[in-house]
Parts: sequence; C-alpha cells; structure tokens
Amino acid sequence: MIVVFNPVAGRRRANLLWRVLDVLVANGVRLDIAETQRAGHAEALAQEAVQRGEPMVVAAGGDGTIAEVANGLMGSGARLGVIPLGTANVLAHELGLPFAPKAVAAALAFGRTCTLWPGQANGPDGTRLFVQMLGVGFDAHVVQNMSFPMKKALGKGAYVLQSMRELTRYRFPPVHMRIDGAETEASSVIISKGRLYGGTFRLAADAVPGEPGFSVVLFGYSGPAAAMMYGAALPLNLLGHAPGVRHVRARRIDFLQNDAVPAQADGDRAGFAPLWVTDAPGPIRVVVG
Repeated sequence: MIVVFNPVAGRRRANLLWRVLDVLVANGVRLDIAETQRAGHAEALAQEAVQRGEPMVVAAGGDGTIAEVANGLMGSGARLGVIPLGTANVLAHELGLPFAPKAVAAALAFGRTCTLWPGQANGPDGTRLFVQMLGVGFDAHVVQNMSFPMKKALGKGAYVLQSMRELTRYRFPPVHMRIDGAETEASSVIISKGRLYGGTFRLAADAVPGEPGFSVVLFGYSGPAAAMMYGAALPLNLLGHAPGVRHVRARRIDFLQNDAVPAQADGDRAGFAPLWVTDAPGPIRVVVG
C-alpha cells in the first residue's frame, strides 16, 4: 500500500496520519509513504504506483489531493484509499468514510469499495478530474483569492471571512453556458457529482456519485445581497432550495463566455472557466471499509 501525503498539511494533520499508519503497521500492513513536492505531483506519484503494480493508492489529504490521485489512477483498476485530512473533506462525508484513526485503518485493511464516477474539466491546457464538484463564479473567486496560511489557520472559517472580503470586489459577471445543448446563464454555477457542499451541507439531492452525469446547480440572483442570502442559507441546509436556484441533470456543460470567469475544483483553484465539462472516461473504486 502506498500513501500519498502533502507534507505542508500541518502538524495536526500529520499527527492524524501517523496515528492511522501506526495501526496499519501494527497489524502487519506494508506501507510506503510518498510526499508531494508541488501541485500535480500526487497525480504523478499515483501513476508511478500503478506502473509498479500497486493494487491500492491512498490519498492522505483533502478533496484536491484525492482528485489528483484519482486522476493518476484513471483507467488502471487500482483502488483509491482515503485518509481524510482536508479542511472540508466533502467526499469523505459524501461516501460515509470513517474519520477516527482506528476506523480509517480498518477500512483500508478490509478494502471494501464503492464506485465513484468523477467529472472532467476540459480546457486549452488539458484535462482535470474532480471528484465532488466544480464551481464557476463567486465561490471560485473566493477560493482563488484566499491565502493558504489563512485557510490553514482558520479552516472552514477562512471561507466565511474571505467571502465577506470579496462581496464588494467581485463584479458578478453572468456565466453563459450550454447544458446538454440548451443555452442558459446564471450568476454562479456548481457542477456537482455529490449531494454535499462545503462539508456536510446539503445542496444537490439528485446527485449520484457512482453514475455518469451531474447535478448542475444554477444560482440566478446576482450581486452582494444575493451572495449573502445564499451564504446564510448554506449552514441551514437550505441552499439547494433558496430563491433563484435551479437544478438540472446533465452530461455535458459548455461555457460560452468570452470574459474569464474564475473556476474552482474540489475546493482548489482551477484557473478560469473550462471550455467544457464531461464525465471522466470511466469510474474508479474507492475503499469505504
């Protein structure tokens, strides 16, 4: 078993990782630790592990790290293990993965899996997998402008603080897109593989992580007041039913605007809106216990 870990995750998260690994080693599991050194390195490490014949690669980190490892496993048949160490850990909550060190270790050792069918953002610079969601608009603007030290220090609170900062800075340009051939626009859009957003908050009840297709959540109202309303609805689990919100099931989303609109994938910066979003070439197996 190879574990891919980001060493800049912080001491507290490193301690959680070692507690899981201590349990595995104590039960005779052979482990290799591979530390990432740059953005995208987790994908390369996963690909190398697959080429060596590793049957499982474990992503120790948040949704962004998991997505990178999943990208490296695509098409291989290797299983994806998860040690949830991120800020929100949305995918872990979505799939009901354990968080306690002994339970995580037991799940990895037992190896029972479920199917996850990621999404794929396609653009001029290549493709990028996402395992939970891709956002275009205000939430992506917040992610792009938040510093890593603030995120590390405040956790989920960093998103709230940065959102308040960006309310008067963001211009709220309309997002023009084509959803399965039908043109539409919105203030912001979240293309979701799962039901949850930002942790354990409910957003897309019709999402099915293990099947092709997306739940596309369109936010119709624009401006600082609307963004504050949507933000207030999130912790109440009302965001998916807030005024101006529409849900559409789709297989392909094409972005049509000429002006650059920020994008984020699984809570990490993803540049600007991709040219189109489709299903990944195939599913992957995620270890759940």
